[in-house]
Amino acid sequence: MLELRVLGDFQVTRDGEPLHLPPSRKTRALLAYLAVTARQHQRERLCEIFWDIPDDPRGALRWSLSKIRQVLGADESVLAADRNAVALNVETDYTRLAPLVKADLSSRSTEELEAVLASIRGGFLADLSLERCFDYEAWRQAIGSEVEIVELGILRELVERLENEPRRALPFAQRLRRLTPDDASIAAEIEALEDKVRSAAAQATGRAPQSAPLAPPSKPAASPQDSGRAVQFCRALDGTRLAHASTGSGPAILRAAHWMSHLTFDWDSPIWRHWMRELSRHNRLVRYDERCNGLSQRHVVDISFETMVSDLECVVEATGLDRFTLLGLSQSCAVSIAYAIRHPERVSGMILYGGYVKGWRARGDAGEIATREAVATLMHESWGKSNPMFRQAFCSMFIPGATHEHFAWMDDLMLRTVSPDDAWRLQNAFSVIDVSDLLEKVHVPTLVLHARDDNVAPVESGRTMAAGIPGARFIELDSQNHILLEGEPAFEEFIDHVRAFIAETTGG
Repeated sequence: MLELRVLGDFQVTRDGEPLHLPPSRKTRALLAYLAVTARQHQRERLCEIFWDIPDDPRGALRWSLSKIRQVLGADESVLAADRNAVALNVETDYTRLAPLVKADLSSRSTEELEAVLASIRGGFLADLSLERCFDYEAWRQAIGSEVEIVELGILRELVERLENEPRRALPFAQRLRRLTPDDASIAAEIEALEDKVRSAAAQATGRAPQSAPLAPPSKPAASPQDSGRAVQFCRALDGTRLAHASTGSGPAILRAAHWMSHLTFDWDSPIWRHWMRELSRHNRLVRYDERCNGLSQRHVVDISFETMVSDLECVVEATGLDRFTLLGLSQSCAVSIAYAIRHPERVSGMILYGGYVKGWRARGDAGEIATREAVATLMHESWGKSNPMFRQAFCSMFIPGATHEHFAWMDDLMLRTVSPDDAWRLQNAFSVIDVSDLLEKVHVPTLVLHARDDNVAPVESGRTMAAGIPGARFIELDSQNHILLEGEPAFEEFIDHVRAFIAETTGG
């Protein structure tokens, strides 16, 4: 039986024995791409994906297909190729994992989860990156993110499910710790499981339990940035897995989730890393990825406004926050307003940046609706693809002051954080948000900040928000960026206002 292994370094096996593969990375990548996608591809499109140099891409494709036939050998019949199209029908280890990407893991059997977990030997096609093939890399990284999320989800599910079978659960907890080495809660769970294993062994032998650790000693204390990569998970009311993380110490700030976030990747990104660094410099910053984004569960059906508020409530409970400053950015400003009305006893103060009272469809501006609908259509068709016109237009809308570096990182941000379908669905959900009837019900200290020339949320939206909230202060920042950039004076001013407000409202 022929099988392709893509969950780790690329391998092709027949009856469990590895086969010799062509030395050409593009040929091996083409073989993996055809197998994982498991559908027919036009030859012209394959040439565009893998051969951007105009020497003879069709000839290069023919050569690679001839090498693939040699690998397939007696199984050559699984490769269907004519003058126009190519398709490959062969089993891969990803085939068994793919159904779990959109699944409720709690409904799957333990045996199935263990089998899928055993097939994950590393990152998706870990040894087959092609830096100059943008479309292929976009596809590889997108699938890689899904595999990462599924692996973390399975491990967390098994550790919880097998709590009363400590010897069986312990290896999964240790693997989870290797993936999230600075997660203190996992270290504590491992210690508890080890105690149970020792106690069970002592009862079986009639000896006193030994205190020697069953796992390597814990690592030295992590830096704030490293601890920001320590991801934990909780469940929303509908069972959706929500990823959250905490950095720094001091009076707590909870950042209500916005779209296009990724708890670990954001630390590397020049688009967001300065936000986390400065907000956690003197405070404990708690963040979570919105459903369908980052490390939280993707492809979730319910993305309603009410569910966004409910998810925020669940994260507050999971992180043990008692009283905190609530920070809303963009659409999460509306979510923050709804939460502050329901739980004023927990919100010492609320900071709202770049938000809006009504989404772009609810605002009723025909010109804006037409423009945003066009962007949403392009988003659905071009998200994650090598379309420089779309990427530049999209990035320029959010960050007109972007450099070439920011454009490149925005590509990765779009790719890693949310799928095309989920991006399109979320934008439509945001468009109908309307909290205009809630503003007067807010009774917590509120600071509203907005960039003067924001193209995503007009500055009038910020003014309207501040005017409707009793006692709210409004600060207009001299910037055109919806996401304030590191080094621009407006970001430094934003941080100064945030720190002063927190000191005033918390007494710290």
